[in-house]
Formats: sequence, C-alpha cells, structure tokens
Amino acid sequence: MEAKELIEFIEKSPTAFQAISTISEMLKKDGAQVLKEEDAWKLEKGKTYYVTKGSSAIIAFHIPEQFEGYRIMASHSDSPSFKIKENPEMEEAGYIKLNVEKYGGMLMAPWFDRPLSVAGRVIVKENGEFVEKPVHIKENMLIIPSLAIHMNREANNGYAYNPQKDTLPLYALAEGKGTFMDVVAEHAGVKKEDILGNDLFLYDRTPGSIWGQKSEFVSAPRLDNLACAYGTLKGFLKGKKEKYLDIYVVFDHEEVGSGTKEGASATFLKDTIDRIELLLGFNKEDQIRHLAKSFMVSADNAHAVHPNYTEKADPVNRPKVGSGVVLKFNANQKYCTDAMSAAMFRDLCNQVGADVQDFTNRSDVPGGSTLGNLANMQVSMHTVDIGLPQLAMHSPYETAGTKDVEDLCKISEAFYC
Repeated sequence: MEAKELIEFIEKSPTAFQAISTISEMLKKDGAQVLKEEDAWKLEKGKTYYVTKGSSAIIAFHIPEQFEGYRIMASHSDSPSFKIKENPEMEEAGYIKLNVEKYGGMLMAPWFDRPLSVAGRVIVKENGEFVEKPVHIKENMLIIPSLAIHMNREANNGYAYNPQKDTLPLYALAEGKGTFMDVVAEHAGVKKEDILGNDLFLYDRTPGSIWGQKSEFVSAPRLDNLACAYGTLKGFLKGKKEKYLDIYVVFDHEEVGSGTKEGASATFLKDTIDRIELLLGFNKEDQIRHLAKSFMVSADNAHAVHPNYTEKADPVNRPKVGSGVVLKFNANQKYCTDAMSAAMFRDLCNQVGADVQDFTNRSDVPGGSTLGNLANMQVSMHTVDIGLPQLAMHSPYETAGTKDVEDLCKISEAFYC
C-alpha cells in the first residue's frame, strides 16, 4: 500500500518544485493552514501550519497545548539530474539537441536510451508581480542516444563521459529549431515572450514498479530522497502530535551541498523556530531549554549491500534491502549519529516493532554526507541520520524495499506522538 502510494507521489513530483507542491496539497487536504514568510503570523494551539521557501523547500508544524521540546524529521526534495541551460537549442548534423549541465553527483550511464521529459518552473510578470508557473510536460520528449558499439568497440571496457558532449539530449530534427521554449510556454500556460526566467530539468519518464518474488522491491526515479520525504510526511499526517511541537521539514539542494536559502545550511528552520517561540510568548532561555530537550531525525536514503559488489560494503555493517530502516554512522561526522541519538532511535523502533540496521562505510572508502550536521549548525539538538536501504543510488532509476517504506511510515507516525 505505502509503496504504491510512494510511486504515485513520485510520479507527481518530477522536480523539487512539484514535490513541494504535492506535499503542500497533502498538508492542505489534512487541514494545515498556509503561511507566508513575508506576512505577519498568528498562531493558535491545536492547529497545523506550513510555509515554503523558494517553492522547493517546506516546513510544516503542529502546535500542541503544551510542549517542552521539538520533534523534527528532515529530508530533501532534490535528486541528481540534468539542468537545461539558457538558450538551450543546439543544431548539429540536421538534429536539434539541448545544452544541459549536471546537477548533483549522478550515475551518468543509466540516463542513456530512456524516455525523458522536462519539468520545473518559469517566471512571468503579472499585474506588476513576479509569478511562478509550474512546468510538467507529461509526455516523452527527449532521449540521450548512445553511440553504437560499432563506432566505439571499447565502450564495454569503460568510458569516461564528457557531460558537454556525450549527454546532450536529442530534441528534434532541424526543422524543429526554435520551438523548445514554445512547448515549455504552452505547458506553462503563458506566452514565450513573457517568460523572464526558468528552472527546467530533465526527468526520467520510466514508471515506478513493484516487483520481486514476493513484491519485495520497489523501483522508481528519485527514490533518493522522495522516499524519505513521503514516509516522514505520512507519519506527520497520521501521528497524534500531542507531546511535542512537531515539525516536518523538506530542504532543497542537498545534492549540491545545501548552501542555498532553501538548503539545510540556511536559516529557514532556525527562523521558523524563532518565530514560533516569539509568537507563543517564550524568551530566548525558554527556546534554548526547548532545543535541549528536542530530537531531530535526518532522513536520507542509505546504501544497501550490492549482491554483485559485496566487497564494496563494510565487512560487518552491510544493510540489506527489505531488512529495515538504516542507522548511519561515520567517525568523521559525515553523519551526525552518536551513541545517544542512536539509542533514542533504536528505542523508538523497538516500541513499534520495526527492524533497524546499521551502516558504516568501508574504512578505506570515503562516503557521502547529508543534511543532519548542516541543519545542526543552525539549530543544535540531538540528531540521528537514517535512511531506507537502496541500490543504484543516484541513478535515474533506483531500487528499495517495500517493507522498508512501510517501516519508515510506521516509525514516523510513532515519532510524531
């Protein structure tokens, strides 16, 4: 059930902008009230609110009658992709291709020879105001064709892809030149000449699927990290939200370092907590005491041991798809899990009967990082890094476990108690 809903959520969310729009609609349907950063806020106990940043990050929170601390789950909305450059059309040999650049650290080879399309946003000016128009072209529009084996006999012996040459998507024959932004404008419901800015990305059109001998696997684009954004949202919506001031956060730009106004390094979360404390009548000492009693879960997918490359995993700590949510550890603090936060999370999993696994990198293999430590630089509290175990991380089509999605939803619901 949860894995099927996750696939539907991902299909509605080809970029961070659509992901936040989809999340906003789910919150609104549940009764949450929208706030704007530029407006004066009036907060009431017993109500749920949400505020967005740059249309690609969101914070939702519920105010209980009384609370001593915060419960926060944080994930991110972006995934590696190709961003379409300004003036993208390039004509060569009777074809029109698009000029694109890499966004995030991706596996490039799987992007070839699969149906692609375009999504994101454009900006126009209406009645003196800059207005965002979503773009989600729901049809196969592009492909990045491979070079035939006959023209590169060494292709299967390894190839170093050049992103300025090898990964430019094919759009049209030469007679289609000059039409790309016309198509974008049509899907945005605006005139091409009125577009003043755009953020457009390629996205994989391959449908998500549930498969395996017992339907134990789920494969889809953007599982990292929309699976965690979805699972923690389901918990926020279903949780009782009585004991703590519960916060649901989705940052953007984690895949490129989080150093933006929508990223975990920014003050978006801190500013929101500051406003909540101020409007509820607390002082700075109250806020520090609240944070000292708080707990944050940084939820970003983890590497499962690969059946064909078991030697790449740690000799002991090697999570498996379908065996539970993963606790992530790193001695050099790439992950913020420590003994206390690990104990707190394991205890939560024990309470709901959910399996939990441990992940560490091989000691001779540097790993990635995530948003937990960056968020802690702004708002300090006990924090744990977790994720769903998955295969093919940063491929346009990734694989995780249906049971693990269910477990994350169950854990998240109990977390927001």
